[in-house]
Amino acid sequence: MQARAIAILGATGSIGTTTLEVARAHPSRLRVAGLAARSRWRELVAPAAEFRVGVVALADPAAAAEARASGAFAPGTRILAGPEGLTEVACLPEVSTVVSAVVGTAGLAPTLAALKTKKDVALASKELLVLAGKFVTEAARAAGARLLPVDSEHNAIHQLLRDKPRTDIARLVLTASGGAFRDTPLADLRHVTLAQALKHPNWNMGPKVTIDSATMANKGLEVIEARWLFDMPADRIDVVVHPQSVIHSLVTLADGSLQALLSPPSMAYPIQDCLLFPERLPCPAPRLDLAQAITLGMTPPDPARYPCLGLARAAADAGGTAPAVFNAANEVAVEAFTAGRLPFTGIAELVARALAAVPAREPATLDEVLAADAETRTAASRLALGLSR
Repeated sequence: MQARAIAILGATGSIGTTTLEVARAHPSRLRVAGLAARSRWRELVAPAAEFRVGVVALADPAAAAEARASGAFAPGTRILAGPEGLTEVACLPEVSTVVSAVVGTAGLAPTLAALKTKKDVALASKELLVLAGKFVTEAARAAGARLLPVDSEHNAIHQLLRDKPRTDIARLVLTASGGAFRDTPLADLRHVTLAQALKHPNWNMGPKVTIDSATMANKGLEVIEARWLFDMPADRIDVVVHPQSVIHSLVTLADGSLQALLSPPSMAYPIQDCLLFPERLPCPAPRLDLAQAITLGMTPPDPARYPCLGLARAAADAGGTAPAVFNAANEVAVEAFTAGRLPFTGIAELVARALAAVPAREPATLDEVLAADAETRTAASRLALGLSR
């Protein structure tokens, strides 16, 4: 069997590095043909050499120029720059699957371009479906390309739904770890620090996703993402807090029974499923040890602890550009918290104010979505000044 050529957008992040681990474990099945990142070119040197990657892209033109001048890459390596460079990597002729793991909107253009050239996309950037789910799913449908979800929750649902007719599915259930502050007294949340917020109890993820887990904004984004991936109304998508992160999602069937997918909290499992689908091979991550006692607890999320989840559901109900407003406001709020300009509880407050300030519209074009995104970032940045520490 010929190895499948893949391109990794966001190769220096946690998803990108785990994807490289999966490729390393299956050299006869996977070949890395292209790597892309925002600016951290030094972290691309070793994998580019290891996997003999001939094309590297950096979204930051200055970083690309520095990488070219360094002489650190093998002779003949093409180093591309800017958004166009990321798109070129995503559309390399030999590539059949693109891992889209660039945080934020920078991955939107290359992801759409990959789909339009009939490449399957292993999607880790949930923001893309939140921002432009209508346009991303339309592009995949028109080209006959597959959107393969990398998020562990959505990948679990993807696996659970494969052998079932739609009439068998009553509801989807996303599990949430509860994040770093699931047991913190509510009165103390305003005073938690960035260092505390970045200590996720179960997962090793990037800073933005880890903070989103603590606020459960990530689960709100995932509800919206699931709505587009599985064509399921948001009011039929439930969320439960499952601290062990062993059950990754559940499906409620029409007869009332539930089916679940279990694995250790390692992103290697969903990434490998996307890259090797439909083939199954041993995963390089540890397996569940059933000889050890496993506790599986689930509780409903506390609205007072996780107001961002309710705000995301309200945005999903409003539709149109409201999810894009939620996403952009949350990104501005997390950035302000990370920079020390906003308390932890100010994240949800800022998102709520931005949703009230920026009206939702039904977009006819992608440009209208991007305009709503830009409008929200401006409004949220202004609103953040009034909520600063």
